[in-house]
Amino acid sequence: MSTHDFIAIGLGPYNLGLACLTDPIEDLDGLFLESRPEFDWHPGMLLDFATLQTPFMADLVTLADPTSPHSFLSYLKERGRLYPFYIREMFYPVRSEYNDYCRWAAGRLSSIRFGHQVTLVEYDEADGLYTVTAQAGGRTVRHRARHLVLGTGTPPYLPEACRGLGGDLVHNSGYLQAKTALQAKRSITVVGSGQSAAEIYYDLLAEADPHGYQLNWVTRSPRFFPLEYTKLTLEMTSPEYVDYFHALPEETRYRLEGEQKGLFKGIDADLINNIYDLLYQKSVSGPVNTRLFTNAALHSASWEETTGSYRLDLHHTEQQRDFALTTEGLVLATGYRYRTPDFLAPVRDRIRSDGRGRFEVARNYSIDTTGRGIFLQNGATHAHSVTSPDLGMGPYRNSWIIRELAGREVYPIEKAIAFQEFGAPEGAVA
Repeated sequence: MSTHDFIAIGLGPYNLGLACLTDPIEDLDGLFLESRPEFDWHPGMLLDFATLQTPFMADLVTLADPTSPHSFLSYLKERGRLYPFYIREMFYPVRSEYNDYCRWAAGRLSSIRFGHQVTLVEYDEADGLYTVTAQAGGRTVRHRARHLVLGTGTPPYLPEACRGLGGDLVHNSGYLQAKTALQAKRSITVVGSGQSAAEIYYDLLAEADPHGYQLNWVTRSPRFFPLEYTKLTLEMTSPEYVDYFHALPEETRYRLEGEQKGLFKGIDADLINNIYDLLYQKSVSGPVNTRLFTNAALHSASWEETTGSYRLDLHHTEQQRDFALTTEGLVLATGYRYRTPDFLAPVRDRIRSDGRGRFEVARNYSIDTTGRGIFLQNGATHAHSVTSPDLGMGPYRNSWIIRELAGREVYPIEKAIAFQEFGAPEGAVA
């Protein structure tokens, strides 16, 4: 049974970035375990036109180490695509290209083990080591480490009204795989408020005419909110804002978590405009066979097997009126929510919880009682605000985690970059 300095469980962009950044550190031995057979980032949403909502510098490594050989620009150079990217003059990579970049980076690292489904994590008090048990290729394997880094991601979230429904409804995470079957139906309804809902609606609207389906978009938001992306707002992804937010009372942080969704869950403004332009173009030849509903909260849903259709019971939140919608195809673009992995059950007594039962995440991203044994990637908007799911803050968080793992600051950590002040000035009169 091998022993390592740390074991990272799950391989999304954040733990993959950690793998890249720890690769050249000779005195830090890490092992990365991933259940899937290969890296694949949201394969159901790799639409041809879709780009990242963060610039290319928000890759796996650059904002921690601009000289890293695992950068997006290094990937482009090796692929022979650096000059086309330069001529394109657009900061935002195509999403499928970002996925290919991550696969390229993963293929360069020897510390990653794909096809390893972690089933149990235990702690040996005598040795001060965690034992991680995994299933790999039909056999049981165990590894030990002094530290853990959790990067299991946020699984798809289904509204309570839609859990256990029959039929062939699809979460947006499986959209591309279900697209052909959806387009064979007479009607399709997309439920959701964010970027994924907008991308799916645009994709289905663009191809609606040859298929002849009726297309609906339902959102409980009062309007189709654009992502807030002004530069002073972007300073909320700064070290100073993390310090400020993390120090706030727990109830205040939870209130802000609900209020700040437009900072990372809104729709790209260009996409909103493209949707309107497409609707306008299609309307030249007559009414467009589509309906867009705002202020429409989904209260219940049912599946009618005889008609092959869903009934959605909706409530208009401003008019306080109920109405129903019938649709054959149903796409739930309802996002993702963090779920505590079952394999942590034996060590739950070593993990801190806040007043609402979620992980109590320290400023250094640890969640265990020692303050430097188990670290969390993502899943902490209640503790670290909008920086938690932000790709550009991944290298910053990893710089912190690496400092804890190595006992020294390997990658310089910026401490103050914002022009604005988020709290009251020191010495302010109460």
